[in-house]
Amino acid sequence: MTRRSVAAVAVAVLSAAGLAAALATTAAAGPPPPPLALDDGMVAAMARDLHLTPDQARARIQRETVAARTEGTLKSRLGPAFAGAWLNDASELVVGVTAASQIQAVEAAGARPKVVQRSLAQLDSLKVKLDRNARNAPKTVPGWYVDTPTNTVVVLARDVTAAKAFAHASGLADADVRIETSTEDPRPLIDVIGGNAYYIGSGSRCSVGFAVNGGFVTAGHCGTTGASTTQPSGTFAGSSFPGNDYAWVRTAAGNTGRPLVNRYPGTVPVAGSTEAPVGASICRSGSTTGWRCGTIQQKNASVTYPEGTITGLTRTNACAEPGDSGGSWLAGDQAQGVTSGGSGNCTSGGTTYFQPVNEILQVYGLQLIVSGGGPTSTTSPTTTTTTNPGQTTWQPGVAYAIGSLVTYDGVGYRCLQGHTSQPGWDPPTVPALWERV
Repeated sequence: MTRRSVAAVAVAVLSAAGLAAALATTAAAGPPPPPLALDDGMVAAMARDLHLTPDQARARIQRETVAARTEGTLKSRLGPAFAGAWLNDASELVVGVTAASQIQAVEAAGARPKVVQRSLAQLDSLKVKLDRNARNAPKTVPGWYVDTPTNTVVVLARDVTAAKAFAHASGLADADVRIETSTEDPRPLIDVIGGNAYYIGSGSRCSVGFAVNGGFVTAGHCGTTGASTTQPSGTFAGSSFPGNDYAWVRTAAGNTGRPLVNRYPGTVPVAGSTEAPVGASICRSGSTTGWRCGTIQQKNASVTYPEGTITGLTRTNACAEPGDSGGSWLAGDQAQGVTSGGSGNCTSGGTTYFQPVNEILQVYGLQLIVSGGGPTSTTSPTTTTTTNPGQTTWQPGVAYAIGSLVTYDGVGYRCLQGHTSQPGWDPPTVPALWERV
């Protein structure tokens, strides 16, 4: 029997009964988590923008914290059968599965199952086709993304005919994609200050995203590698844009990183970087429009700016305006990402995209500075982050960034989508995540 066959059988025998028992044990273990200590100003801003009372905002964050943990557990347990997760009406966690045999396992974890046609890996595989053809995307197509609640790949379009032609040219059939009309006209928010301001070169401004060991992370379009900064003084040690929109600045001696984000006024703490699910509430910091909140709409979105296409972004309905670029995104006290760009404004509303922070940390081998101590890893104790995977063989439990190189059974592979590897997700089995090189 081949390794691929063994992996397939292993997934098949992970029956609903066995998985449900395992998850039921996890769900039942221990008392409910204690209430989170939340910043009052953060709660007030969320209540304002999401039209909630402060008590409703606090309760929502508490529910979403539990949902994020449940999503992580099910993603690991279900493996290739996992079809994404999202919050329904901001309260109920829904988990997509590709087989009815997985229903009991999801229910045992306290979530609502939904049987869908495509797994998350299959959806990602369809989106990769669009990403590979990004250079030919028409200007009337502002972006595309995987939409887990509808189990489809969505292409945004100001011109539906041109969007359909782009999808077909990328190798997608009509059944593979949904065209959605959009008025978005995204652009990098280069001239704004998010979090605390810093200056690049002769005086252009951007925002500090989050403090990390040795400096801070920010948006890649803010500066190229080698560019100097002031207030704080430093140098761009790495930058990627377009394709990605992330960077990190190595600050000069005398600058002290703090686990805080400016809330205008006041500050909020940063305690980690657990990724929030689709549908979760989220807030961002920017000096032009202050502290603004919304919800996570989609993950793994691609956006076409005039400079080129950015992949792997998170799409939100929180507003932003020029001056908010590079700033911090938080779900509760968990770092989520740095502002990339968007469309609209905070008067009529808009769409804003952020670059997930965990990918930045993984790519550059950085550690987030968090409250309660110094730099700390953002991964669980059983997860190993690698910054130079090209020198190792593939293994489960590793956070791989886009472009990472590994070997498997003596064959080389390149990572197509950033992810944490799971048993059964080896490169030959999941072509949506890996391509042979």
